[in-house]
Amino acid sequence: MKIRAGFNLGYECTQPTPMLLALNIHPSRRPDLLSDQVLTFDRPIEAWSYLDGFGNACSRILAPPGLTTISTQFEIYDDGQPDVIPEHAVQHAIKDLPDDVLVYLLGSRYCDTDRLADLAWKMFGTTPMGWPRVKAILDFTHEHITFDYSRADSTRSAYGGYVDRIGVCRDFAHLAITLCRCMNIPARYCTGYLGDIGVPKDPNPMDFSAWSQVYLGGCWHTIDARHNTPRIGRILMATGRDAIDVALTTNFGPAELVRFEVITDEIID
Repeated sequence: MKIRAGFNLGYECTQPTPMLLALNIHPSRRPDLLSDQVLTFDRPIEAWSYLDGFGNACSRILAPPGLTTISTQFEIYDDGQPDVIPEHAVQHAIKDLPDDVLVYLLGSRYCDTDRLADLAWKMFGTTPMGWPRVKAILDFTHEHITFDYSRADSTRSAYGGYVDRIGVCRDFAHLAITLCRCMNIPARYCTGYLGDIGVPKDPNPMDFSAWSQVYLGGCWHTIDARHNTPRIGRILMATGRDAIDVALTTNFGPAELVRFEVITDEIID
């Protein structure tokens, strides 16, 4: 299967503004590219590429005053298979986890484990360890939060999502991640493209998507509390502890987002 994906983002700056961009696809997906995936700018801007501490392909720019449009469009191969359900993946004892996985057991900016630990153990402490426990957390999160674009809140934490019972895909991801961490299951945040492939067309404008991964059976597995069903055609961009680590852009000065267009479509030959 082939997918065409990309975006046009416009930022209005009142002064020269340094920005960090997490807008490339993840290095693990680059071998699947059928065309180049590069960031382009509608004004002369020099970009420096780097890998961040989580292995994401990022860029640094100095956005000049005025409107700057950042774009990319590419084609990529996808196997067309839905997310794998790791029904038999085991949960590791903490002493057996790789060193680089331990950080995904800890609380973070939006994953406030300290506020949800007691609740998590009361709700999931008697569930079988491993995938059954993760599935119980996904089912709870999917039913507990109502999706509503109009109620997006960039300051809402996992605990806030639990209390408010409303949010967008990042809120589903943060709550599921936090509950997993409370139950000693490493979990991390993912962002990327997820088009309406193999499902009814969503009438809302296309957006980037957030989901999660859990570490079971020696590797990372995709989970998605918002949809709570295997999906086709995910294109990973970045992973981190929570949304703060994979923000599309991080600006060091005033920068207003004034244009936002995302495309993710299956190419029908």
